[in-house]
Amino acid sequence: MLGRLVAWFSDPSRWSGSAGIPARVLEHLGYTALAVVIAAVIALPIGAVIGHTRRGGLAVVGVANGLRALPELGVLVLFVLLLGLGLLPPTLALVLLAIPPLLAGAYSGVAGADPGAVDAARGIGMRESQILLQVEVPAAVPLVLAGLRFATLQVIATATIAAYVGLGGLGRFIIDGFSVRDFPQMLGGALVVAVLSIVVELVLQLLGRFVTPGPERLGMRRHPEGPAAESLQSASTPSSAERHDR
Repeated sequence: MLGRLVAWFSDPSRWSGSAGIPARVLEHLGYTALAVVIAAVIALPIGAVIGHTRRGGLAVVGVANGLRALPELGVLVLFVLLLGLGLLPPTLALVLLAIPPLLAGAYSGVAGADPGAVDAARGIGMRESQILLQVEVPAAVPLVLAGLRFATLQVIATATIAAYVGLGGLGRFIIDGFSVRDFPQMLGGALVVAVLSIVVELVLQLLGRFVTPGPERLGMRRHPEGPAAESLQSASTPSSAERHDR
């Protein structure tokens, strides 16, 4: 099997054309970026507002944990039945997967801002919107980036389902290999997904270090208060069963 796997990677046709590994990687990253951007547009403002007002946290916990528990393939099949084939069903399924960690990061980050800094901002007459954007959001950057990293890695690992409905991406190697029992192709596709996840993880970690200010400038408490924050933080981390499935 190892020799067949090496031969599969050594085949020049695997590295060129619309069905080659580079093209499939770009397709896979495109699906991932689209889903994460849409999820961020939805989740980050909601999480920031709830973290600022401290209202609705428990409701968001239920929504986030409910989305986290959904089976992606089942959701994909449901969307296909409702909407038909195309890019929309897998994108919606991946968006639902990405929302919980992004929501958790935004909520926990804003709610964890130093209350002394917030009170001082109110004391000098800043409006609530200014406090959110100029005091709490900068303090939330580390946790927002952590949520972004979790969401991106989960979507990369799951975006292979796009091939299940006839789209491209790295899942094409796994689905096509399974249909003809080409196990080296299946294993090769899985290895490329794993390597891509590691590379993206390293890139996002470097990005986080580059854009995050020093801890002494963040003015953050170690953890936001309240059970809602703890529950939302847990929503951004896969359970042991989910990690095993990945």
